[in-house]
Amino acid sequence: MSLTPEARAYLDAFKATGTPMESVSPEQARALVAPLKSRKEAVSEIRDIWIPGPEGELSALVYTPLIHEDREDLLPTIVFFHGGGWVVGSPKSHDGMCRRLCNAMEAIVISVDYRLAPENKYPAAAEDCYAATVWASKFIENFNGDPSRLIVCGDSAGGNLAAVVALMARDRGDPAIAAQVLLYPITDHNYDTGSYRDNGKGYFLTTETMKWFWNHYLESPEQGKEPYASPLQADLKGLPPAIVLTAEYDPLRDEGHAYASKLQAAGVTVRRVACLGQVHGFLRRLDLFPAAAGGTLIGVCKQTREMLGWPAVEWTGDSV
Repeated sequence: MSLTPEARAYLDAFKATGTPMESVSPEQARALVAPLKSRKEAVSEIRDIWIPGPEGELSALVYTPLIHEDREDLLPTIVFFHGGGWVVGSPKSHDGMCRRLCNAMEAIVISVDYRLAPENKYPAAAEDCYAATVWASKFIENFNGDPSRLIVCGDSAGGNLAAVVALMARDRGDPAIAAQVLLYPITDHNYDTGSYRDNGKGYFLTTETMKWFWNHYLESPEQGKEPYASPLQADLKGLPPAIVLTAEYDPLRDEGHAYASKLQAAGVTVRRVACLGQVHGFLRRLDLFPAAAGGTLIGVCKQTREMLGWPAVEWTGDSV
């Protein structure tokens, strides 16, 4: 289908005033990905915490949802990894998404401030995210979370990291992960796909920006063939059930489809969410995509709970 009106307006505004990432330094690019100024959806509580990482402590935000009186004693837990090409972004830049996921899933959300490239090259971000997930499996009960219902989730590069953490957990035998929720994930170091050819220019995320991200993340192009960089190159047997969301006008669309197909071929339960008329990154912009982003995130949470056989949550959300 054609672009949604919100996506068209977003692209027009970006074309008029936006700055391509590849035209600035990583430090300048980080300043462009600021926290959104729209009104924040209420949650019960947000805590700043520090957790042990492989090279020192990592900061994280822990969200507690607005909950019903008949809720379970312990809530499902989402370990969330923000997008930004492994170079930009932070828990604060994805605060709106995490608030919505927290309430719509009725879950504790831990948003991890992993180390960024190029200061910290691959696999630093992946190892940080894995360490945070192991920590959650051991200590999340202190925050009313259920370690037996542990989900990894992320958008874009965060989707890549969620997929990689699921691989690491399988390969290393710990922790047990109930599901992986991959939102327009990066799954392969490869620009030769139909969606790159069709959507690699003019739809916010471009081929040149993706090259800029990958070049900052990897020490060498050869690392892009490694499964913990490109999970599409991995053996996917024995992984937890997955939700894989893609956007129609996104250069990453085809690698998301390919990952879902490979998961299914490996015997993994997969639910696909194809967002027609949308561009990469729209889920973070609840201020500009209120119907699409709000409804989509709520739908993802409903599908995840249904896939795992958990009771439904009738959360409709408030405006943001």
